[in-house]
Amino acid sequence: MKSLLLVRHAKSSWDEQALSDKDRPLAQRGKRDAPRMGKRLRERGVQPQLIVSSPARRALATAQSLARQLGYAKERIEVDERLYPGDADRVLQVIRALQEHLTCVMLVGHNPGLSELAHRFSREITDLPTCAVAEFEFDTASWSDIGRRSLAAAVLDYPKKA
Repeated sequence: MKSLLLVRHAKSSWDEQALSDKDRPLAQRGKRDAPRMGKRLRERGVQPQLIVSSPARRALATAQSLARQLGYAKERIEVDERLYPGDADRVLQVIRALQEHLTCVMLVGHNPGLSELAHRFSREITDLPTCAVAEFEFDTASWSDIGRRSLAAAVLDYPKKA
C-alpha cells in the first residue's frame, strides 16, 4: 500500500501587491489553519516519511507548519520546482518518481493542479479549499502505478470541515 497526501497551501496574503506570486506569504488565516490541520493529522496518526513542497513561499510555510506538528524536521522537507505553479501532470510525475521504499508521502502545492489530480484519483473530490488535505491509499507497491491502480480509500479534510 502507498499513502499519498495532497495538501493545498494555506490561505495566502495579497496585502503586498508588489510581490511576485511565488513570494506571497501566508495570511493570518493561513498561519492559523496550517498548524490546526497538522494537529488533526497527528491525532489521526499520520506520519509521512517524506514531505515535498512547492518552492513558493506560502507552500513552504504550510509544509513547515505541518511538519512541526507532525514531528518531522523542517530541514528534511524537499523542495521540488515541478510543484509550482500546480500542473496536475507535473505533480503526477513527482509522485511516480518517488523512491519505492517510501510508503507515506505528503506533497504541498497549489490549485488548480492539486484539485484536478485529486479528482482524477477520486471522483468524489471536486475541489481542495486552502489548507485542505486529500489523503489517498493506493493498493500498489509502486509509486509508478499511482493513478493506474485501484484506489483503496480517500479522505478529504480541510479547516472548515467539522
